[in-house]
Amino acid sequence: MKRRPSPAIDILLVLRSGGRLLIGRERVALLEAVMKHKSITKAADAAGFSYKTAWDAVNAINNLLPRPAFITRIGGSHGGGAEITDEGRRLILLFRRLEEKLGRIAATIAEEGLEHEEDLLFWGIGLKLSVRNAFFCKVVKIVPSKVNVEVTLEAASGLVITAGVPNASVSELGLSPGRNCVAVVSHSSVLVAHAGEGERISARNKVPGVVIGRTDDEIASEITIDIGGEKTITALVTREGADEAGAVIGAQVLALFKASHVILATD
Repeated sequence: MKRRPSPAIDILLVLRSGGRLLIGRERVALLEAVMKHKSITKAADAAGFSYKTAWDAVNAINNLLPRPAFITRIGGSHGGGAEITDEGRRLILLFRRLEEKLGRIAATIAEEGLEHEEDLLFWGIGLKLSVRNAFFCKVVKIVPSKVNVEVTLEAASGLVITAGVPNASVSELGLSPGRNCVAVVSHSSVLVAHAGEGERISARNKVPGVVIGRTDDEIASEITIDIGGEKTITALVTREGADEAGAVIGAQVLALFKASHVILATD
């Protein structure tokens, strides 16, 4: 006899890009709140997020999209207002349409059941990564080598990232100029320096930006840097190192990381 699940089945829709969470129900609610209130602070309160969590969420969405989902207006103690772009509105609309279709599937399952309840496992499988920095990129150039291949990526107009990957990875990932991919950099691999100190540092990636967030504990500092194109990068450094780099809100700094610390992912 076929066993029926509970009449109420909630199918959770999550959109990912390169293995990273792009958007789920909570982030959609946050974007909708930004669209309504035109403020990150007010949207965070309305959606039940802390201010920092809200900023991290919307920045992660912008980093993984080819065009930003939201833009900010500078001004005020919390960075001014915020607006949802046409890209963000399309993302919200797409998510809600997919969610509606999945809702109909859930209703059908609740009504008709499944032959094997083990099938329900496939609706709940997911993966979350702890890496803070993930960027949707386009491959611009590939320089061959016997060991490590240098891959030049464009994350936004004028924002270039260089990755060093093993030779075999080029064919395994299907990398070629024009190919889209996701570049991932651990926040612990990102250093911060004064904007004028780049010449003395050998890191291949020297990305200029402005500090827009800093959180300290007794030992470490988490620095969020606006690197242009509505993209941000997060660095985890010692508190002493952050102070030496002058990493205060509004300061111009360099985000530094080695090409070998950039991990590439394709679909």
